[in-house]
Amino acid sequence: MPQDAEAIRSILSLAPVVPVIILDDVSKARPLAQALVAGGLPVLEVTLRTANAIRVIEEMGKVEGAIVGSGTVRNAQHMQQSVDAGARFMVSPGASPRLLDAADDIGIPLLPGIGTPTEAMTAAERGYSYLKFFPAEALGGAPVLKAFASPLPDVTFCPTGGIDAAKAKTYLALSNVICVGGSWIMPADAVESGDFARIETLAREAAALRG
Repeated sequence: MPQDAEAIRSILSLAPVVPVIILDDVSKARPLAQALVAGGLPVLEVTLRTANAIRVIEEMGKVEGAIVGSGTVRNAQHMQQSVDAGARFMVSPGASPRLLDAADDIGIPLLPGIGTPTEAMTAAERGYSYLKFFPAEALGGAPVLKAFASPLPDVTFCPTGGIDAAKAKTYLALSNVICVGGSWIMPADAVESGDFARIETLAREAAALRG
């Protein structure tokens, strides 16, 4: 089936920033999720880039108020693992035909990545109205998305890649951006040392970026 636009919109509209999480230490999963949710960022993307990513998704999913999805989803196996782990949504770096075909058989929504108007049009033809713009900064940033707005009025984006707090505010001012993805809320040293109070503060600042 095409993308469940209402389902993905309801998730992505909950907060202006989706933390993009690369975490292998399962013991830090719950306290990290708790800090992010407490700071006002309930939608969490856990990338499938570490050996324990699936277990991290499972643990974060136990945190009250957390809406956990999987990231770096690249094939049908990743999708099924995501569903089995309790993920509520999936995010992919690209939008290959085989990946979109696989998503047709999965019950949770996919946010596929695109980098060009042609890729956006191809995804839109498959029924996708919400897309990730990735890697956002490397591809030209907010000016590119602003230029997409007029010729692609039926597509809404979540830019991800190289975004920090200052850049996020610029993206969020665009009419075709529903939220941004970023990892600046979780500095590696804060995660490593267990300074979750600092992460909660950064999350609160990120949650206040829109408006």
